Amino acid sequence: MPSRKPDSEPQLTSRFHFPHASRADSDGFLAVGGDLSPGTLLLAYRNGIFPWTTHPVTWWSPDPRTVIPLDGVHVSHSLRKLIHRGTFRTTFDTAFRRVMEGCAKPRPGREKTWISPQFISAYCRLHELGHTHSVEVWLGDELAGGLYGVTIGGFFAGESMFSEVRDASKVALVTMAERLAAVGFALFDVQLMTPHLKSMGAIEIPRGEYLRRLAAATQLSPGSLASG
Repeated sequence: MPSRKPDSEPQLTSRFHFPHASRADSDGFLAVGGDLSPGTLLLAYRNGIFPWTTHPVTWWSPDPRTVIPLDGVHVSHSLRKLIHRGTFRTTFDTAFRRVMEGCAKPRPGREKTWISPQFISAYCRLHELGHTHSVEVWLGDELAGGLYGVTIGGFFAGESMFSEVRDASKVALVTMAERLAAVGFALFDVQLMTPHLKSMGAIEIPRGEYLRRLAAATQLSPGSLASG
């Protein structure tokens, strides 16, 4: 089902309330309970909080927070050549569920994943409402990799990415960052640092600074990620 613009939906609300993100413990754990309804998820992201498990639902807000500077993505010479060569074809929002399923797929060294069937259902519902988006990386007619995340205004929360073919996830991240910058987004959140993200230019910022950037970004009205 194609996604609809958020502005075409009635106000999304939640019956739950979250503690302030600053009350998270040293591991970033903040709260337990609630649900994964669209209103609850959007309330969480708007306040710098995200879910990590479903049984029970747990909520997190780490400090520091990891972001991708939209003007500072590291693209190696070999990766830039690969992108320009046109080996991969990229699209937006054409296979959102398949991207989530690819991110959830067990892989060597990671037999279990936090992306449960409940997460897939919840974020696909947000996709129908226009609040989650994906970039797909294709090799011929096969899905080689991708990345998905949540949007509110000019804020994009990158949730996960995957590769079936070498460098496909890097292509997905670069493609998403370039599109975010091009259409007027201000904040690309990737939650927690990894060696892979660091190699692509990710940086850590204090949670307080992150929350200030988040508040400003969610007030923006950028262009569509799926267009163009």
